[in-house]
Amino acid sequence: PRRFAMRASPRYAEAMMMALLATLHAEPRWTVTVDPLTTAIGLLHLQVEQEIGPRFSLYLSPSLRFFDGILPGFNGPYVGLGAEAGLRFFFVGAAPEGGWFMWRGVAARLSTRNEASAGAYTSVLVGYTGIVGPGLVLSGGAGLSYFDYGVESYGIHGFAPALHTNVGWAF
Repeated sequence: PRRFAMRASPRYAEAMMMALLATLHAEPRWTVTVDPLTTAIGLLHLQVEQEIGPRFSLYLSPSLRFFDGILPGFNGPYVGLGAEAGLRFFFVGAAPEGGWFMWRGVAARLSTRNEASAGAYTSVLVGYTGIVGPGLVLSGGAGLSYFDYGVESYGIHGFAPALHTNVGWAF
């Protein structure tokens, strides 16, 4: 029997290898990050961000509150289940890396054993996101928040400083 063997030319193999390497080294368009500072105040967020153009990115995240954190006024025996969304405008660099202005908003259902209510907060910040090496994301920013996030006599209401710290991976 006659056997057929497929043999790629050296040029074809080189072109395929170059295409694979270009894909592996493409500019990142997505990030997945956690915010250690937000976790320290008692909120758990896992932010999934996507570039939506050279100057903009959008992120979505669950917003969960199950434990007390380092801010006494924010603490209490209540649970928060919600979502966070943020939009960044990159004035330096290109999304998702560079200097940015950000708006973010959180809406949640807050509850104790006796009562439930809606809670929300919003922030405007300025900051910078860097991507180190093959994809390590480090991000930080500062700004102003407005909170209406509480149930019964627990929670926080009014203006407060906003801080942003994120660590994660870009791809």
